[in-house]
Amino acid sequence: MTTSILGISAFYHDSAAALIVDGKIIAAAQEERFTRKKHDSSYPENAVAYVLNEANLKLSDIDYIAFYEKPFLKFERLLETYLAFAPKGFKSFSMSMPLWLKDKLFQKRMLFDELKKHDSNFKDENKIYFSEHHLSHAASAFYPSPFDEAVVLTLDGVGEWATTTVGIGKGNNLEILKEIHFPHSVGLLYSAFTYYTGFKVNSGEYKLMGLAPYGEPKYKDKILNNLIDLKEDGTFRLNMSYFNYATGLTMTNKKFSDLFGFPVRKPEKDLLTQFHMDIAASIQEVLEEIFLRLAKSLAYEYKISNICLAGGVALNCVANGKLHRSRLFKNIWVQPAASDAGGALGAAMALWHKELNKDRKISMPDQMKGSYLGPQYKQEEIEKELNKIGAVFEKLTENDMIEKTAQALAEEKAIGWFQGRMEFGPRALGGRSIIADPRSPTMQKKLNLKVKYRESFRPFAPSVLYEQVSNWFELDIDSPYMLLVADIKKNIRMEMSNEEKKLFGIDKLNIVRSSIPSVTHVDYSARIQTVHKETNPLYHNLISKFNELTKCPVIINTSFNVRGEPIVCSVEDAFKCFMGTKLDMLVCGNFVLDKNKQNPKLYEDYKNKYSLD
Repeated sequence: MTTSILGISAFYHDSAAALIVDGKIIAAAQEERFTRKKHDSSYPENAVAYVLNEANLKLSDIDYIAFYEKPFLKFERLLETYLAFAPKGFKSFSMSMPLWLKDKLFQKRMLFDELKKHDSNFKDENKIYFSEHHLSHAASAFYPSPFDEAVVLTLDGVGEWATTTVGIGKGNNLEILKEIHFPHSVGLLYSAFTYYTGFKVNSGEYKLMGLAPYGEPKYKDKILNNLIDLKEDGTFRLNMSYFNYATGLTMTNKKFSDLFGFPVRKPEKDLLTQFHMDIAASIQEVLEEIFLRLAKSLAYEYKISNICLAGGVALNCVANGKLHRSRLFKNIWVQPAASDAGGALGAAMALWHKELNKDRKISMPDQMKGSYLGPQYKQEEIEKELNKIGAVFEKLTENDMIEKTAQALAEEKAIGWFQGRMEFGPRALGGRSIIADPRSPTMQKKLNLKVKYRESFRPFAPSVLYEQVSNWFELDIDSPYMLLVADIKKNIRMEMSNEEKKLFGIDKLNIVRSSIPSVTHVDYSARIQTVHKETNPLYHNLISKFNELTKCPVIINTSFNVRGEPIVCSVEDAFKCFMGTKLDMLVCGNFVLDKNKQNPKLYEDYKNKYSLD
């Protein structure tokens, strides 16, 4: 007899569903991919339906349902926070309380009502369990990892009370031992600077990280001396007189702006200046300082060689790379869906191992199956959808498709790559990707401005054959989930001239720095994905064929979407994005579509279709 557990995260951001059977991960997906609404926070109706269908189960067949946080604890935090800051924050209080009193406080009943819509035979409300937010994060990091024992560090904005937690995982047990509580939060500190530089909170943090190498950390000391009291062991307290997020409707206040001498940048109106680049560099270094001090104290205290990371801050791949190079821990494993979406999986796994006390079987390289846990389409389904849409396509054998795609890459064509199961988490990993030739000195600009419709400074990640990674990058461990940054090897770098070295800010962008310039950031770094034939044989074969043609085992990999759009999920999503951008070719399964052969009536104005993120 098997035991199935449905995990759900919802009602804040990045709603998702995950399903495990006897502790084995079967499926997981974010709701945004189905609704086409970025960071969709609603009940994940479509994601739940998908994971049930993937397991061929009805909801009434499910033994347990695990929700990723405890609403009563979160409500307690909100009330205590407003009382602590009263009368400040009344406007925010008056806006949030009706919603809590009407819906959010009674989430068990609300969940039950939503779940019944899937299956009228689902009648047992007692199947629903609630996990603490940070336990869900920690469980998502430890239980799928390849370690029997590990320190588990979780950093995010805030859960119920906790913003930073330390746990120890051993076997099937996971205990949270230390916490830092709201309003003191490294995630919210970084988000405050995201807001200050004119990017959207809870989605623009990676832009801040990408902007940092264009600047100098001129304001690092000012941040450390005024905004945060950072102890030697990495623990910290924020000076809340500079922040407005505890009870207000903005992240920062006038005192914050006065400290740095500039107002909050207006998104899409005010230009990004050298000041914003220097601010980005400064807060990135502060984040890394916090990260490394915490890691150092944990390594010294617990003498455990493995560390697992989760929470939104764990998606800061630059900081992860610094942690690896510090050698404080021998091994690092980061949950690929480290944000709240991964909490759905963590809640389910915590229930299975911790509450039900079920044994844990460690798998190598991990239990995430390359994070390919979403929907997939059979060849006949793809063909049917393409015909329905009115697409013009060529049907090839798999080998011929690989050959044609690799040749097109070598000819500097930008290609939509739609294959296998969709990825779980924010990174496209060769399932729903846009791919291109990294050797091209103009490809970064083309993809940013003509395909993705996004800021020109944004870097692209390389997908590299695992067998070749150490020949091209300063990386000696696996990075299958694009969550580690490492430097380009010195032997493929191109030295800058004296004139080029004098350039500042965005002027650095168009300098060719290596033999793979379109994946080489301005500081000679890259956010690396190692590709394995065991987890994605098709993608591995494609890069291998490209390597045969070009002697380069690296290709550009960016998510298959435009700015503000969730990563594509269906064949129709892929075709619409293809027709609405300057992509040259679309490869869906064994079907190859040439842009020039499509019906012009099917072209879309895609640039302004989605709200800017």
